[in-house]
Amino acid sequence: MAAGAKSFLADAGYGEQELDANSALMELDKGLRSGKLGEQCEAVVRFPRLFQKYPFPILINSAFLKLADVFRVGNNFLRLCVLKVTQQSEKHLEKILNVDEFVKRVFSVIHSNDPVARAITLRMLGSMASIIPERKNAHHSIRQSLDSHDNVEVEAAIFAAANFSAQSKDFAVGICNKISEMIQGLATPVDLKLKLIPILQHMHHDAGLASSSRQLLQQLVTSYPSTKMVIVTLHTFTLLAASSLVDIPKQIQLLLQYLKNDPRKAVKRLAIQDLKLLANKTPHTWSRENIQALCESALHTPYDSLKMGMLSVLSTLSGTIAIKQYFSSAPGTAATTARSFDLVKLAQECCYHTNRGIAAHGVRILTNISASCQEKDLLPLEQDAVFGLEALLVLCSQDDSPGAQATLKITLTCMVKLVKCRPHLSQSVVESLLTQLHSAQDSARILMCHCLAAIAMQLPVLADGILGDLMDLYKLIGQSATDKKQELLVSLATVIFVSSQKALSTEIKTVIKQQLENSSNGWTAYRIARQASRMGNHDMARELYQSLLTQVASEHFYFWLNSLKEFSHAEQCLTGLQEDNYSSALSCIAEALKSYHKGIASLTAASTPLNPLSFQCGFVKLRIDLLQAFSQLICTCNSLKTSPPPAIATTVAMTSGNDLQRCGRISNQARMKHSMEEFRSLATRYGDLYQSSFDADSTTLRNVELQQQSCLLISHAIEALILDPESVSFQEYSSNGTAHVESEYERRMMSVFNHVLEEVESLNRKYAPVSYLASNTCLCNAVIALLKVPLSFQRYFFQKLQSTSIKLALSPSPRNPAEPIAVQNNQQLALKVEGVVQHGSKPGLFRKIQSVCLNVSSVLQSKSGQDYKIPIDSMTNEMEQRVEPHNDYFSTQFLLNFVILGTHNITVESSVIDSNGIVWKTGPKTTIFVKSLEDPYSQQVRLQQQQGQPPSQQQQQRTAYSRF
Repeated sequence: MAAGAKSFLADAGYGEQELDANSALMELDKGLRSGKLGEQCEAVVRFPRLFQKYPFPILINSAFLKLADVFRVGNNFLRLCVLKVTQQSEKHLEKILNVDEFVKRVFSVIHSNDPVARAITLRMLGSMASIIPERKNAHHSIRQSLDSHDNVEVEAAIFAAANFSAQSKDFAVGICNKISEMIQGLATPVDLKLKLIPILQHMHHDAGLASSSRQLLQQLVTSYPSTKMVIVTLHTFTLLAASSLVDIPKQIQLLLQYLKNDPRKAVKRLAIQDLKLLANKTPHTWSRENIQALCESALHTPYDSLKMGMLSVLSTLSGTIAIKQYFSSAPGTAATTARSFDLVKLAQECCYHTNRGIAAHGVRILTNISASCQEKDLLPLEQDAVFGLEALLVLCSQDDSPGAQATLKITLTCMVKLVKCRPHLSQSVVESLLTQLHSAQDSARILMCHCLAAIAMQLPVLADGILGDLMDLYKLIGQSATDKKQELLVSLATVIFVSSQKALSTEIKTVIKQQLENSSNGWTAYRIARQASRMGNHDMARELYQSLLTQVASEHFYFWLNSLKEFSHAEQCLTGLQEDNYSSALSCIAEALKSYHKGIASLTAASTPLNPLSFQCGFVKLRIDLLQAFSQLICTCNSLKTSPPPAIATTVAMTSGNDLQRCGRISNQARMKHSMEEFRSLATRYGDLYQSSFDADSTTLRNVELQQQSCLLISHAIEALILDPESVSFQEYSSNGTAHVESEYERRMMSVFNHVLEEVESLNRKYAPVSYLASNTCLCNAVIALLKVPLSFQRYFFQKLQSTSIKLALSPSPRNPAEPIAVQNNQQLALKVEGVVQHGSKPGLFRKIQSVCLNVSSVLQSKSGQDYKIPIDSMTNEMEQRVEPHNDYFSTQFLLNFVILGTHNITVESSVIDSNGIVWKTGPKTTIFVKSLEDPYSQQVRLQQQQGQPPSQQQQQRTAYSRF
């Protein structure tokens, strides 16, 4: 195991030439043994970094035992350092193997005469509560320390009691009465009561305990009306209700009651804060009466800060199921009555409020009502929402302050949501954005450009007539070189690329390049080129990549830019395709393939061990193979024209029962069938690429899916028109295009798919059996139509926002990876598989790991026994287990049989399952070798038999027994 962990941990670093796990631990151990306090403290505080780099139990167990020794014999400052390390490394605590020994060393300090040492020990025990929830000696020490006369020790005991209550039902039940007595006792100081009350939030392990805690809190709220007590008690009340779930409606009513009746602003703020918490956690428990009461409080309060808080709660609720309950359970749902609701009145009143925050919440509520209640005719509300959004846009776009920018973000988000749900409002929203764009501040312009691009990606609302205004603005911006201007150049260029659905005109390209030459840096030019590649403007992208080639300092960056330039040139070659001109199409595809092959060579050179560019290489290789398949299909169709099937081909096909005879020659039949199988194989490979891209954003995955669908479409067309027109079905393809499209590329691809399917279906129905000429023309036109849609290189091709990787460690593992592990054939090998999930800076941005699926298989590589027939089951092992990672760590074991003597190859492959149940083949795949040896007794018996000596009686009995 040590060697296995070491081999894993050696490549767990991030490109740094650092020590391996054992050396790093020895280095820190040397610091711990130093006689200087400073060096000891420095060694202790470096442990969290060690745990982060080498997160496997073998090292963590040793490290924590060393820290426990320091805690036991060190002074209080060292103990405090160990406590902080333990709290920082909480997710690694469960990897401690010798928990008893660790606790024993820490717990010995609880008997110290120093109350500070005892307090630190109590906090240490509280921090370890997740791994020792039922330790009775710890429970007893906490109870005892609650009665201490030293305030530091009592506060530490309260901290430990809270942590143990959260983890242990037994402790919570036992301590509840003690806490209750202390809170209600007259001898307990008020500040101590304020620290004890929050412990009750953890009394949710069963209904009886939760109920008794609620009763106590109810008594406290009534008995102690001071502001601090009410605030702490109410908040504890809310957290207890949120955990126990059954009392949430009662808690909402209680908070609303305090919000309405209590005159203290601090209590009202606390009530609003807790209502927001419950609105986020359980919006379905809010009744119409609750929302109505909150609306009335907001309408009548004279304080803007409180009104903003209440509107914040209502805007949260308006984006959930609660808003539908509010409108549906009311008498009368006609459009005339919609405006009479208090919620609508409140939102309309707040839309034009002098406070920006209140106005933002008002328009958000109106937007959410318009988006959620689409079955109602809410035209007046839609207009109110648009007018409110336009007013806020004018107000915030002139102000450069952070508050105004935050409000502007809310406004623009609401605009995108409103346009998505109510497309008929898009024109007025876009016009107001474009009008305001000229006079806005630079920081506001950037956000407004993002909004325009988001709207235009969903709906083609930016007409060519708008381009003139955008270009004038682009010239104006380019005269300055500040960071804001650079960001604005990129944002505005994105809007221009989105709005020009066809190829960019020469004038636009000249203006963009001229502004980039005058005032931009290389990074801005690269970002604009990247956006051009995403939007399919490959001619512009190629020129920008070409201009950047000489501006980079690394050869890897040079090769990366060169590959992007070649890919853009390849895609540019395909824009000149024309229908019915197949020889030109073949030459365009050949030219594109030439550039793609140059590009893939550069891309391979750009990859490094730390950044292997696996998705990019996989995507481009598939594109190359797809273009070759398209070219091959056009050639096959052309060969059918030059050597058409004989006139009696249909009759021959009917008499022989082989539909392929209709294609004429055997070679044509085979080529068509081969072509169909090739497209299906490409579709499977695109599916594999999709499954391996766990960290990709949804648009990139949709792009891969569209490539896969294009392969399936062509294979379906070949089958429907040529190979098997009788049995093909169109029903499974009829629903294409009904889903909401997210980008212009997807819209155009779906349009081509539907058009090709209609053509194939109409030919199949009208002219059955289809003539070879019509079928060839249809297939070639389908290929050209697919290639004429400019390929979109999506975000994941350039940028990885989420990073997730799994590292595995196998035990036992050999010292040398090439050496096999020796196992006797009458024994089973217990293979332990441990793993850690490593994340980047934004874990779970697109999807989260729910569980890890581990597949273990073994194959007999070489046999070293007698050559007789072996059952297949004995030659292989095939097992699968699913484990849920806890704190990004998982561990499981497999029992493997190796009955057959020889060398076996064991492969352990991991894949992940996300929260939606989708399996992603992320890897990694690890291989070890096992050598199955004959056990000594069987070897002795076999040798005796070979020498002709009969085995002894004892041996005979044992042989019979083992056979039985």
